[in-house]
Amino acid sequence: MITVREALSRSRAELARAGIETADLDARLLLERALGITAVDLIARPEQEVDPAAGAALASLIERRVRREPVARILGAKEFWGLDLVVSPATLVPRPDTEILVEAVLRWARQQAGPNLTIADLGTGTGAILIALLSELPHARGIATDLSSEALATAAANAQRHGVGDRITFLQADFASHLPERCDAIVSNPPYIRSADLAGLEAEVRDHDPRLALDGGPSGVEAYGKIIDATPHSLRRPGLLALEVGYDQADSVAAMCQARHMSIREIGSDLSGHARAVLAVTAD
Repeated sequence: MITVREALSRSRAELARAGIETADLDARLLLERALGITAVDLIARPEQEVDPAAGAALASLIERRVRREPVARILGAKEFWGLDLVVSPATLVPRPDTEILVEAVLRWARQQAGPNLTIADLGTGTGAILIALLSELPHARGIATDLSSEALATAAANAQRHGVGDRITFLQADFASHLPERCDAIVSNPPYIRSADLAGLEAEVRDHDPRLALDGGPSGVEAYGKIIDATPHSLRRPGLLALEVGYDQADSVAAMCQARHMSIREIGSDLSGHARAVLAVTAD
């Protein structure tokens, strides 16, 4: 039998040979899952022998990653805003860039006169954005919409897991359609990939993320049009609309907001300097 240290080294090397850029991290996470150990165990007992059943389980997980299945899909969960969120085939894997949107909405929320805000998350997926916001805003409540009933079930499970489920209403709907009330803020990370660009996405996204959550139509901004056109009857005045956008879409989405007589409050950028969040406000 081989040791834990040897199993980690071999797994790392196999992933590196397959061109996996995050081979070190991925090998460790998959080894911990297959062996049922923690990062502390890995450090404390690297010479512990790996039994054959655990070794076979590890080999299976590594093979899945070699075939470009994302680690979050293999593990069934992803951390976002310090929260461990379950992912399902009907949801995107939460990504760090989306935390930019959460940070910007929180800055706005903490400047409001009252804490009892209502926030709608359109196309909620795992519920990542709304759950993160409500975890920081204990008196706020939310409405989560999604076309997929499976995505809504995933979001509801995540909300219950993190203690905010009793403050969220879940609705199967197309973005802002059928919202039961006007909201103080609307947030969304809608589909924004141009249909013609889907085939060229990296395999981890193209082959494993749900097309419904990716395909933004021929222009890539069709979902934004639906959301922005709904703001007159879905947002209070004043109210906030916060949208995650593709790396080259901020200007066009901002112009769409302005055409609806909204003022641009902020455009947030990721660590690479790409504009990834557009925040607009309605007039009083």
